[in-house]
Amino acid sequence: MHIPYITTPQDLPSHTTILSGAPNFQNIFGASTEISADWVKTAYQRGLFPWYSAGEPVLWHSPNPRMVLPLDHFNCSPSLRKRLKQWARSPKYDMRVTLNHDFEQVIAACAQTPRNGQDGTWITPELTQAYVDLHHQHHAVSVEVWQGEQLVAGLYGVLIGHMFFGESMFTHITDGSKVALACWVKYLQQEQFKIIDCQQETEHLTRLGGAPISRAQFFRESAQLMQHASIDWAKMAAQDNLLNFYL
Repeated sequence: MHIPYITTPQDLPSHTTILSGAPNFQNIFGASTEISADWVKTAYQRGLFPWYSAGEPVLWHSPNPRMVLPLDHFNCSPSLRKRLKQWARSPKYDMRVTLNHDFEQVIAACAQTPRNGQDGTWITPELTQAYVDLHHQHHAVSVEVWQGEQLVAGLYGVLIGHMFFGESMFTHITDGSKVALACWVKYLQQEQFKIIDCQQETEHLTRLGGAPISRAQFFRESAQLMQHASIDWAKMAAQDNLLNFYL
């Protein structure tokens, strides 16, 4: 299989090019030696994302189908809802959920936390720096779950307009990452968001309400949503505890 070598972000294939091209069973539409905030933002705008291992070229993927989480279909199970209410209502748990309070610690934890069935991480130092730079440009968001002053779970992703592209999550406690996602879903619904991009189909995401859609449908919907004005950055950072949604 031939993978085109790309030298600048502007040369990443467009929606039209990807949809009109020959079938690509690997869902890889380009390779590069570089990655930066500009590369990542341009890629997401064109329906791509980086996924590769250390020592490999940067590989730019566009799955078909694409896994998304329609926010109105988020499955907050009875056990998760009970957990959310316990943490929100009882001071003894000393739990908080915040936005953009420590992006670098969240992405570092996502890179370092062991995962079943995975040897190592795709979150390389170069990829980490690209997302940290995107965060400083107000295009990458972190959700943090705190127990006292300790970060115990969280997630991060890319934010363009009214489109959130989920990247990774971690937890060191039971249900921690699910709580982060549930609180983030509530916040995005408040801001009139419709879907979260989850990239790849998994049983875990299906249980949470995720569903695969065609690449063409994903391109249409995400392109429209990215045209909206994004959330006010200061407003996000001012949220002292998203668990308050569950009081």
